[in-house]
Amino acid sequence: MPRPMRGPAPKAKDMKKALKSLVGYCRKYRVIICIAIVCSAISSIFAVIGPDYISDLTATIIDGVKRPDMQTMKPRVDMDEIQRIALTLVAIYAGSMVLQYVQSFIMNYVGCSVGRKMRTDINQKINRMPLKYFDSHNFGDTLSRVTNDVDSISQSLNMSVGTLVSALTTLIGCTVMMFVTEWRMAFTAIGASMFGFMAMGVVMSKSQKYFSARQQSLAEVNGHVEEYYAGQNIVRAYNSEERGLAAFRESNEKLRRHTFRAEFFGGLMMPLMSFVGNFGYVAVCVVGAALAFDGKIGFDVVVAFMIYIRLFTSPLGQIGQGFTGIQAAAAASERVTEFLEEEELTDESGKTKVITDVKGDISFRHINFGYREDKIIIHDFSADIKAGQKVAIVGPTGAGKTTIVNLLMRFYELNKGSITVDGTPLTEITRENVHDIFGMVLQDTWLFEGTVRDNLTYGRKEVSDEKILDICRQCGLEHFINTLPEGLDTVLNDNVTISAGQKQLLTIARAMIEDAPLLILDEATSSVDTRTEVQIQKAMNILTENRTSFVIAHRLSTIRDADIIIYMRDGDIRELGTHEELLAKNGMYAELYNSQFVAVG
Repeated sequence: MPRPMRGPAPKAKDMKKALKSLVGYCRKYRVIICIAIVCSAISSIFAVIGPDYISDLTATIIDGVKRPDMQTMKPRVDMDEIQRIALTLVAIYAGSMVLQYVQSFIMNYVGCSVGRKMRTDINQKINRMPLKYFDSHNFGDTLSRVTNDVDSISQSLNMSVGTLVSALTTLIGCTVMMFVTEWRMAFTAIGASMFGFMAMGVVMSKSQKYFSARQQSLAEVNGHVEEYYAGQNIVRAYNSEERGLAAFRESNEKLRRHTFRAEFFGGLMMPLMSFVGNFGYVAVCVVGAALAFDGKIGFDVVVAFMIYIRLFTSPLGQIGQGFTGIQAAAAASERVTEFLEEEELTDESGKTKVITDVKGDISFRHINFGYREDKIIIHDFSADIKAGQKVAIVGPTGAGKTTIVNLLMRFYELNKGSITVDGTPLTEITRENVHDIFGMVLQDTWLFEGTVRDNLTYGRKEVSDEKILDICRQCGLEHFINTLPEGLDTVLNDNVTISAGQKQLLTIARAMIEDAPLLILDEATSSVDTRTEVQIQKAMNILTENRTSFVIAHRLSTIRDADIIIYMRDGDIRELGTHEELLAKNGMYAELYNSQFVAVG
């Protein structure tokens, strides 16, 4: 199995850029986010003014105790005032609870909506990205951006934003109320809590790089699992279970290490703030007791400040927790933003030329191409194909056969040269138009989870069952369809066993149903037996009739009737002609053909 991706040691990322991108996604919801912020702020204000009423309640009780009824000598407590204050407190705290729920509901909606929008953008982005991106990036890494990273952002928006707003409002409100109540004790509380702010800043500066590294490591683990599970038959056939497990342990250990460090620093916030809160509580109690002993404040002020210090230090922990969530969101947002900022295919909205009535004359002129600029594969490829001709491209592995097909389909752009269809350069029409005029069958079969009918009519909707079944008969799929529990309506999933050859037949039938004017067959019979190959060959002869078709094949028996055979090696055309002409030359093609059909004594 492939080893996990290696890279430089994790570094702190650009949080500002990632957060700016995240804010852009939230802009659509700015009105309801403002409502959530206001609700959170008012809820916190209600929580902050509560201790003031508790102070009044305490003062009322103390005043009643100090001035008893002179006849009965019992405390003369104003119960009507106590009832009024108590009901006011109930209303305040009930209102705080309702507003906090509204804020939580709104932010949950925003988080889910932003996550949905991000996943949609990523999915649309994939359709606009050149195939060379996927040649150099792990599928698991891309999958992790759609799932783990977006989920992390959604959860952080849901949890962190409301927490930060509520905490900051409570912090500011507590500060104001403390100074209004008693300025000396307010300075005591703030001074005792400054240590928490400084410690939080240090922790945040050290931990951000580990949150970024954790997301990257998680992507590596996903990539390894995706490859390992998809290739179980190969892994077991080559007894590579231990090698695969070793690679997984390495990437898993890297994830554990980065996760531990991120969670370690993130986990420091709450106990650190708890210590600061207790320290402030002790400081307020000592200073309050000294001031009360001197008669400068009353006991009701001390009671109020005992509540205020709890309200003041609690937001510090919430702020720390909120910033931990923001750090995780920033790390995930950076990976999503990085993907969304990847180079896209060139914009073709200005192209108006469309090829509709295709004859099939195709011309290659001095094609030069390499998947990397420093490694050219096709050097100087030129050929003229007439309408209706069947062209076979053969040659050793790595000769550039499939590359020619990729260039025909405009999956990649030419470095130099041109390809024309009926005299029109492919670069002058849109990629969608190019794909419409080509039908294609690849050696790597692809079926999705859906009915047999949906797989066969992929990209086309209005196809009758009679036509589908007729083409299935031509491809030798009739028996397979009849054995399925629901025929064409059978859903292809893990519960339906399909051989590699049957998958190949389904993709061939899909191309026949598409009925495109030009056809590309890249090792289309590589996964079928020789008897089925003969049957498919008959269907292919029907399919390629009056169509310009390109056939890439290693089995030279399938291309003997081709109008033109192009023998390629090292990116260049070495021989060109019919089967008989090339055999008569007794050159490279003849050598390749004889190696397949002439037994060596």
